[in-house]
Amino acid sequence: MLENLLITWGEPLVLGGAGALTGLLFGWAAQRSRFCLRAATVEVAEGQAGSKLAIWLIVFATAVMLTQLAIATGILDVRDARQLAATGSLSGAIVGGLMFGIGMVLARGCASRLLVLSATGNLRALVTGLVVTLVAQASYTGVLAPLREQISQMWLVGGSARDLGPVLGLAHGQVAAVAGLGLLGAVVLAWRRAVSLGVMIAAFFVGAAVTLGWVATYAIASNSFEIVPVLSVTFTGPATDTLMALVTERSVVLSFGIGLVPGVFVGSGTSALLAREWKLERFGPDTPMERYLIGATLMGFGAMLAGGCAVGAGVSGGAVLSLTAWTAVFCMWLGAIATTRMLNRAGPAPATA
Repeated sequence: MLENLLITWGEPLVLGGAGALTGLLFGWAAQRSRFCLRAATVEVAEGQAGSKLAIWLIVFATAVMLTQLAIATGILDVRDARQLAATGSLSGAIVGGLMFGIGMVLARGCASRLLVLSATGNLRALVTGLVVTLVAQASYTGVLAPLREQISQMWLVGGSARDLGPVLGLAHGQVAAVAGLGLLGAVVLAWRRAVSLGVMIAAFFVGAAVTLGWVATYAIASNSFEIVPVLSVTFTGPATDTLMALVTERSVVLSFGIGLVPGVFVGSGTSALLAREWKLERFGPDTPMERYLIGATLMGFGAMLAGGCAVGAGVSGGAVLSLTAWTAVFCMWLGAIATTRMLNRAGPAPATA
């Protein structure tokens, strides 16, 4: 069936459609669950193991469990994925992860959260997200690219060294079982923190969307006559591709990432409208624009250094056991916790973006 779709519609349209469907699921579930890495790090920085941490753990454990289960059963093969096959940068993961963690606290949301909030009427998130995208593009091909490359070249790692599975001596099924136990623990924590069943289910589907992205792109790559990258949910790169395509090209060539971004926007916006949670939010005295812009700049550059955003590196890359991804998300946590504690000494920050 998939082969017939590829013959009839072509790889770009099928990839774009897969990205859009994955994005719809992610956007809807992320808006309903309030999934946010920044909110989870704030709780930890304040010495709490609260509902936001529980939601993040459900998402992460679900993504790892389902992705590793798909690999173990032969549904998915990620050996050619960029996070494992290409040469990676541990220096980029460390420096970029720290920068991203600092930036998402200042901007009160990571790249995925900003996109989700933008669709609900949050103009602060929309402006901040656009700045993240522009800085990311400048870091990839523009004036900031030489600095990014210089930092990335400091500590490179490639080959099997990027795959944590063999390093830890664990088979994919064993990793899935461990992640399943982690998911159970996260659900217990969520229940104790009075998180509703509906929110827990939504968080589960955020993680499932990551696995869906991996499985969908692998299935298309396996049936296509063209070279199709195997990848999953990430936001910084696809957001820059979408923006550049819209402003520089007369016609947009579809891809998984270009389908993903509008899919997330529509999914989140629809969820907010149906829940009557859509409302305009602007910058104000308690939400200084300069703080958001500094945070956006750090996130845009940091994401390109780290190999992805809090979802692209932290969850999608983490789900395939990429060493650089786990390093990046660990450093995002460190940067965010340290920044939150510093800001709390100066005065408590608003809890929401």
